[in-house]
Amino acid sequence: MAPAGQLPLPRLRQQVVQTSRRLHANGWVANHDGNVSVRLTGNRFLITCTAISKADVDDAALLVVDEKGNVLEGRKRPFSELDLHLGAYKARPDVQAVIHAHPPYATATGLVGLALDCPAMPEVVVSLGPQVPLALRALPKSDAAVKQVQELLHEHDALLLSGNGALTVGDDLSQALLRMELVEHVAKIFSVAKSMGPVRPLSPAELETLLAARTKAGLGPAGRAAKAKADGDKPKR
Repeated sequence: MAPAGQLPLPRLRQQVVQTSRRLHANGWVANHDGNVSVRLTGNRFLITCTAISKADVDDAALLVVDEKGNVLEGRKRPFSELDLHLGAYKARPDVQAVIHAHPPYATATGLVGLALDCPAMPEVVVSLGPQVPLALRALPKSDAAVKQVQELLHEHDALLLSGNGALTVGDDLSQALLRMELVEHVAKIFSVAKSMGPVRPLSPAELETLLAARTKAGLGPAGRAAKAKADGDKPKR
């Protein structure tokens, strides 16, 4: 899939609507929970508006804002935690899409003050790294919340937000949504596994091998750096 900023705006608007409705259909949001955004060209972002069920998001519920959150297009108001998204984009210029939702198992994990920090499943290590960290509780719209998200995103693509669900980023909305799906799936598996007994982590040697595969796939800080260098070394046409 092409990076979000390279797709025509009508196609991006359609993807935001579809993603919003998926979040609701999956049971990862309720009431007015959750928000979705994608990066556009020219320091602009396409976002969902506030005070609407994600089941009801349509084209009229979308806004275009600038890097300071000022509305450039649309008649509704931005969601209250827009600063989290804008902070994520500022911290990670490679990020093209951000999703914030409240999937039950992931949200419950954060509520009790836990991270998903036991690297036990190989596929998860390659996709998300050795852990999905926990951003400590901070009030919405606070500078502390934004700062924590920015710091953690330098190393991670998915976060648990204590008392506030989970946040994922990606090269496009599809990747960000898949990461949210994986975070919730892992949180559910760990919840069940811990009721049966201790979870056994991968060995250091196994973890090293998997992290090398993650880097080779262009994921994580080292993988992103290698990918950016390779792209920069390609001859211009």
